[in-house]
Amino acid sequence: MAADLSQIVKAYDVRGVVPDQWDTPLAELFGAAFAQVTAASAIVVGHDMRPSSPGLSRAFARGAAARGVDVTEIGLCSTDQLYYASGALDLPGAMFTASHNPAQYNGIKMCRAGAAPVGQDTGLAEIRELVETWADSSAPEPAATPGRISQRDTLEDYAAHLRSLVDLTSIRPLKVVVDAGNGMGGHTVPTVFAGLPLTLVPMYFELDGTFPNHEANPLDPANIVDLQKRVREEDADLGIAFDGDADRCFVVDENGGPITPSAITALVASRELARHGGRGAVIHNLITSWSVPEVVRENGGTPVRTRVGHSFIKAEMARTGAIFGGEHSAHYYFADFWNADTGMLAALHVLAALGGQEGPLSGLVAQYDRYAGSGEINSTVDDQEARLAAIKTAYEGRDDVTLDELDGLTVSAADWWFNVRASNTEPLLRLNAEARDEATMTKVRDEALTIIRG
Repeated sequence: MAADLSQIVKAYDVRGVVPDQWDTPLAELFGAAFAQVTAASAIVVGHDMRPSSPGLSRAFARGAAARGVDVTEIGLCSTDQLYYASGALDLPGAMFTASHNPAQYNGIKMCRAGAAPVGQDTGLAEIRELVETWADSSAPEPAATPGRISQRDTLEDYAAHLRSLVDLTSIRPLKVVVDAGNGMGGHTVPTVFAGLPLTLVPMYFELDGTFPNHEANPLDPANIVDLQKRVREEDADLGIAFDGDADRCFVVDENGGPITPSAITALVASRELARHGGRGAVIHNLITSWSVPEVVRENGGTPVRTRVGHSFIKAEMARTGAIFGGEHSAHYYFADFWNADTGMLAALHVLAALGGQEGPLSGLVAQYDRYAGSGEINSTVDDQEARLAAIKTAYEGRDDVTLDELDGLTVSAADWWFNVRASNTEPLLRLNAEARDEATMTKVRDEALTIIRG
């Protein structure tokens, strides 16, 4: 069992194939371990629409209750709805989802009270150790008085909280196509968007954890083809796609053209800075576009560059008192949402920005999309360290570039930059490149790929 846990306990969450790698007895042990590590008297638990989610979630609740912890089950929810419940109720929380992974997967995203993240360095390693010990020997001793398990619906409160953070009172009528990918967006969007002057065109709102239409991962261009086509057919003002647990959103304009998450980060940053009187720090990871720190400075803010990954973003949000943070992967973090990520709140900002002026979305975001980017390109390699070392050797003697190793290797020049990072879970190197024009970006990208691929 210990060997199996090394495969399913990741840097930030638990994730694996059900029932091959984990099952309800193991979920029960995770619940007991979570109760012990958080030392909580009460927790909140939610789950997505995957066929295995209700059983795993209930087993986790049983495990925690057996240790004397009261459990509030909020049932079907998006991941950011679970974060809302953790923040509003000031309770540790657990969300059962495997996000955009295929149907046979499931997982647990855990947080402490106030949606503070639980990762390897903040409790997840201890949870794994306890589960391994109990799985290999005897189960944990039950509490003298077991906790109570109760149910609570938080959807309306979650929606009202999000709407309170964006001024939507004066937006013009908009036609919006939303692709929920058969994920939790189909559950949350109708309630969050209720009462707004929107003509909503729903796509794949049926909750179906087998994902019959396409993977619920809008960062893969193949998975937004249906949305792009529908936006054009409907003559809509924009399209929005959510991933499986609806904590990430991806936006396309009125022509079906994809808008980069960096442009969305810059747009939302400008709005959040305006809301905070033109002051505040904004977090961005090191592979967002140059446009992000530029826009932040232009709007009076202080950009803070950090590593990729929500634990690093949330740590920097807390350390700097930042008002907002964004990543290239379409995760958006808000101080007013307990520093947690919510794609739904980012989507409301886009609707407010578009509806607050008369022009099309493509024109609105042009000011935030200033450079030519490669997107993320993955290459399978035999030796990640050797390939990274080869790139460093190729560039470190040049006078026209600077190198830094905050996260992988970033090589920067006056007119371009690229970053290469190793995947933590696969034998891959991930390349992101950007330049002031398309021709330069292509040249830089191809030079880097030649070295990466040997």
